[in-house]
Amino acid sequence: MPLALLFITNLVSANVRLPSIFGDNMVLQQGLECPIWGWADPGEKVTITIKGMKHNVVADKSGKWRLKLQKLKTSNDPIAINIRGKNSIELKDVLVGEVWVCSGQSNMGFPVAAANDPDLEQLSANYPNIRLITVPRVGTQEPQDDFDGQWEACNPDTVGQFSAVGYFFGRQIHQTLNVPVGLIDNAWGGSACEAWIQRNRLEKLPAAKPYMAQWAETEAKFDEAEMKADYENKLALWQKRVEKTKSSNKPAPKKPRPPRNPLIGQHRPANLYNGVLKPIIGYGIKGAVWYQGESNSARAKAYRDVFPLMIQNWRDDWDQGDFPFYWAQLADFREENATPGDSTWAELREAQTFTLKLPNTGQAVITDLGEAHDIHPKDKQNVAKRLARWALAKDYGINIVHRSPQYKAMQRNGSKVIVHFEHVGGGLDTFDVRTPIGFTVAGRDKVFHHASAKLTGKETIEVWSEKVVNPVAVRYAWADNPVCNVQNREGLPLTPFRTDEFPMITEGQ
Repeated sequence: MPLALLFITNLVSANVRLPSIFGDNMVLQQGLECPIWGWADPGEKVTITIKGMKHNVVADKSGKWRLKLQKLKTSNDPIAINIRGKNSIELKDVLVGEVWVCSGQSNMGFPVAAANDPDLEQLSANYPNIRLITVPRVGTQEPQDDFDGQWEACNPDTVGQFSAVGYFFGRQIHQTLNVPVGLIDNAWGGSACEAWIQRNRLEKLPAAKPYMAQWAETEAKFDEAEMKADYENKLALWQKRVEKTKSSNKPAPKKPRPPRNPLIGQHRPANLYNGVLKPIIGYGIKGAVWYQGESNSARAKAYRDVFPLMIQNWRDDWDQGDFPFYWAQLADFREENATPGDSTWAELREAQTFTLKLPNTGQAVITDLGEAHDIHPKDKQNVAKRLARWALAKDYGINIVHRSPQYKAMQRNGSKVIVHFEHVGGGLDTFDVRTPIGFTVAGRDKVFHHASAKLTGKETIEVWSEKVVNPVAVRYAWADNPVCNVQNREGLPLTPFRTDEFPMITEGQ
């Protein structure tokens, strides 16, 4: 090997290197011994200097190194971090504050540029101490240790394509606490919850067996070459039809869509855990905000187990204890149904509510913020505010009402039912009209009828129907797009619920 080439090869191999999650403009989580890691030559000594404090570590046999920095206090003043081995890296304009992961599917990935008032929101997004980073979409069964991305200061030029819910959430935290905020966006539209979980954990979960079986069959039968050949045949047929329309003055047929390889998509179990979550696991964070569930509505019963498993999976691997995890419940969507009945979306909302049994979790109820004909409602500001209420109250000690009212108990009173609620804040209230709407009742025949309702106290509502003499079950907002109006006096909607345990339409899915 020529001497010059040998020198270059040795120089490259000797370089200390960091993953993209560490870089200029990043935010370190205050009050935490933040991990930092990277690569160097095997056995190479790496020294990290921050605020005059030196930390030393030696790369292992594979060239990997990892250590924890000293705890730092929140500061709006930027600092520098020096990483030195056989080469030196200087990280500039680093802040210390609050770091949140913003994850889920398209309603979390939905950008500021498409939300309500996008022009005003972007023009006013001058927050140099809010820092943003986006993880590219990579779906794979192979755990990734890095990604192509960089931290950026929030301004009108950088905020437009960032998660709207994530940005508005972070902005509320920043404005309320006057602290730097780091936001990590790794959402992927249309993603299934199962794609965010390690495969070996899913395989042990009984509720996930049907989904895993479906995917085992897909993986066994899928032939990429056959998929491409089929598409080429469709293109050729389409081209022939186009040629025919040229002489007939008929509109040209639509070009067939290129096929998607399901093996690298956002539905395959563990794909997103490996591709967009694994590269950031371990980075010091305060917590996570989540908006997902639409893609799991047909498997709502299983979601009772799948979603808590995902949260636990993240917490275990992050090794930061039970860090805060807050989610947006599904919004209202599709046509209003005049007849009470079953609903996959209602069952999914129920599964989300059940997940509140995990510690340090919270749910933003948004059944008043959806759009019947758009699965992506544009009001992301209020979604974010309701998520921020949880963080401000539970994590930052702000005395603020943060939780939606929730069903507690019911008691029969002749042909009427008295329903009791908890977490009512200033007390139960209604909007639009004084009379509570959105309730249904059923007798032993399990047939639900629209019910009349009356506020009878700060925490109680009386419910009845002339068609049900002996009511045994009450439901509220039990529909894809429920017509309902109960809230607390702070404006947080009543959590959808049912008192029955009648069979679910998503059982076994």
